[in-house]
Amino acid sequence: MRAADLHRQAFDVLVVGGGVIGCGVARDAARRGLRVAILEQDDFGSGTSSGSTRLIHGGLRYLEMLDFALVRLDLREREILLRIAPHLVTPLRFLLPFYRQSAYQRFRMRVGMLLYDALSYDRSLEGHAMLSADEALAAEPKLVGEGLQGAAAYSDAQVALPERLCMENVVDAMEAGAVACNHSKVVAAVVSDGRIRGVRVQDLIAQREVEVSARVVVNAAGPWFDRAAGVLQSAARPRVRTTRGIHLACPNPPANALALPSAVDGRLTFVIPWLGYTWVGTTDIDHETDPSEAVATPGEIDYLRRSVEPYVGGLGEVLFTNAGVRALVRRDGHASAVTRSHQIIAEQDPVGLVSIIGGKLTGYRAIAEEATQRVCRLLDVSTRSITATTPLPGARPAEGADPDLLSPAQRDRLTQLYGSRRREVLELVRDRPELGRPLMEGAPDVAAQVVHAVRHEACERVADFVLRRSCLTFTSHRGRPALARIAALMREELGWSDQRTADELAHVRRLLARTDGDRPSGPDTFADIG
Repeated sequence: MRAADLHRQAFDVLVVGGGVIGCGVARDAARRGLRVAILEQDDFGSGTSSGSTRLIHGGLRYLEMLDFALVRLDLREREILLRIAPHLVTPLRFLLPFYRQSAYQRFRMRVGMLLYDALSYDRSLEGHAMLSADEALAAEPKLVGEGLQGAAAYSDAQVALPERLCMENVVDAMEAGAVACNHSKVVAAVVSDGRIRGVRVQDLIAQREVEVSARVVVNAAGPWFDRAAGVLQSAARPRVRTTRGIHLACPNPPANALALPSAVDGRLTFVIPWLGYTWVGTTDIDHETDPSEAVATPGEIDYLRRSVEPYVGGLGEVLFTNAGVRALVRRDGHASAVTRSHQIIAEQDPVGLVSIIGGKLTGYRAIAEEATQRVCRLLDVSTRSITATTPLPGARPAEGADPDLLSPAQRDRLTQLYGSRRREVLELVRDRPELGRPLMEGAPDVAAQVVHAVRHEACERVADFVLRRSCLTFTSHRGRPALARIAALMREELGWSDQRTADELAHVRRLLARTDGDRPSGPDTFADIG
């Protein structure tokens, strides 16, 4: 459904922001029986969620900050996500190597490992182990041997496709009756007698502005929080600090994930196996402009190279990059030292507005549950959350055998993206065999995925599909050979004109060019680091 179709409709809860936390709120609230709408100005998962390091982890460095509550929350949530989304969240073994460290420093790391295991007392994953230098090199041949004293091995988890985690929450919310509208920008609040009554929203595709009523509005806009607050509140003050993190995709992935102290400034950096690539991140620098403008700059790329190459050798070509902007609770000090804990506030100006400030990908479900509980108190609803025990749609058991269609590689791709929901795509192929044709040579994605995305996953633009409904943007050609085919399929489904089709192709090509590896755009604001 488009936002333009919501004219004068009334909801219990209206969620502003379609990142993973906002999607989690929509899911939780809808599963409690509330009438829910979620509005996202771009696409679900298009901001911080897709610009993340793609880890589900407790965060070793937060132990050094003595934020034990945050680490414990995230370790608990890691276990929950391994249960409710095993098709998207998978175990990942880490090595933290020691180079030229004192006996005291190595002792502190061992104590930290023991504490990490203790805080994850309900874990299903393997505990830590201390490795000698020879054992570390045997486990990870990419490590530089000179100066290596050993390593700590420990377990966390990875969500290779957080974009799909967002979408699974949206799909579950829609199945429970929620309305999900992307490309829909909130432009004004409807307030009377000091209470928020709804919003005015601009449908950016239909180019129409409508009024939508709601008893409670949730600001879950992430790094756009202050911008949204300026629309929703009469006297909003800045409450979010936004920092940019970038990542590089390079060839030849390591056998294990590596947690490394930057050789430049000691910050914790990661070198991770991801979708057949080496995934390197991240930076942490204040970002003052529109979060949608964030890109990896030459200085940041150089910083990451200099941070990790002394430990793992040359990274080789940077195949592509991404950049995301974090929303942190506003604090002074170095960006890396600012807490990753969140705040949830039931506002008094206006009454009926709930604000979510800060938070991490790993803890999204718990943050959403806490925010939804606050909403329920405002609405005098006593229904409890079920999201910790209810599998996401792709993790539900499939009934019967899949139709015997497509190649093993194609079926594996469907499982990677949809889990047990792959059946929905296979049924499209069964009904229309031509939809089983590959979208491009060398990739297992098929035409039926585009049709499915439009019909069942709120896919409104070619970029939505290439960047967030599929893995095409993570291929060597970034999905470019498939663009015309995808546009033709979407045109058939959505009735696009020649001009709209051309505009869509130009738009996705611009977005891909912004992340094309060694050709980043934007000013170099990181050149002074190191």
